[in-house]
Amino acid sequence: MVVRLRLQRFGCKNSPFYRMVAADARAPRDGKFLEIIGTYNPIASREGIKEIRLKADRIRYWISVGAQTSDRVAWILGKFGILPPPPQRFSLKKMIPKVDRKKEE
Repeated sequence: MVVRLRLQRFGCKNSPFYRMVAADARAPRDGKFLEIIGTYNPIASREGIKEIRLKADRIRYWISVGAQTSDRVAWILGKFGILPPPPQRFSLKKMIPKVDRKKEE
């Protein structure tokens, strides 16, 4: 059984709230899970703060027994130093307009 650390979506339409869970990879996104390991609220409060709560010891346990992380969870854990930050997935070449790219070649 492959275990993945991923986000489960809660909340109303246009106001998401996520639970970070350890779940079987075959289970649906909002379906059965093994353990809740944190929460993530991407909507900033009035002070401009996005709330993230993590159970770092449980996250380290699941990673130590071979759990895989989803892309977004890996990004969050990289920000908090629990995992090394994932490599960036964009190309600097694409940031240059096509007209200027053709001139350089």
